[in-house]
Amino acid sequence: MNVRVGDRLKMKKPHPCGGDVFDVLRVGLDFRIRCAKCGRDVMVPRARIERHIKQIIPAGEEEPRV
Repeated sequence: MNVRVGDRLKMKKPHPCGGDVFDVLRVGLDFRIRCAKCGRDVMVPRARIERHIKQIIPAGEEEPRV
């Protein structure tokens, strides 16, 4: 999976605040993502993120990348 810093991720399951879109802040063994609705930062292991991604929206674009 080719996820870069600045991309937006639409997840299968929503954050407790109800938002399901996250901004990617850091990529590596762990991902640091920020909820687009409430602004909360979360560190999540790569394996868990890759299982839960529904769509990748590249930085500067509105169309999803498959």
